Amino acid sequence: MKKLALATLAALSLTGPALAQETPETLVTVLTAPEPQTQLMAMVLAMQAAKQGAAPHILLCGPAADIALKEAPETATAPQPPRDMSPRGLMSKIAALPGAKVEVCAIYLPSKGADASILMQGVGVANPKEMAAALIAPNARVTSY
Repeated sequence: MKKLALATLAALSLTGPALAQETPETLVTVLTAPEPQTQLMAMVLAMQAAKQGAAPHILLCGPAADIALKEAPETATAPQPPRDMSPRGLMSKIAALPGAKVEVCAIYLPSKGADASILMQGVGVANPKEMAAALIAPNARVTSY
């Protein structure tokens, strides 16, 4: 019994902390929330994950995709406390990171009767097949707001 307990502890010490410390290669953030505070917090967490080694992949859908417009609403550009950041400002910084992706949902632009020319630089249009693959990739974590 003592040998079994020691073997179990040894196995846990090898796999438990090692698994807990692994950083996913990609953090997929699906953002649909219209509230600026929620949008900003999603960007803050994506940026913090990037600083810890994860490649951010942000998918903006519905009202949240408006922050990616060249002519974004004031709610997306207005500075918020405590650091006077805006959802759009932080998203722009994330989009500029190596390996980062920021995309709008494939149905966003057609539903507006527009094309990608209305999007800010650094933002693309998600391909549903590629986005689905990103969501189920074994090296990814998914968050949704």
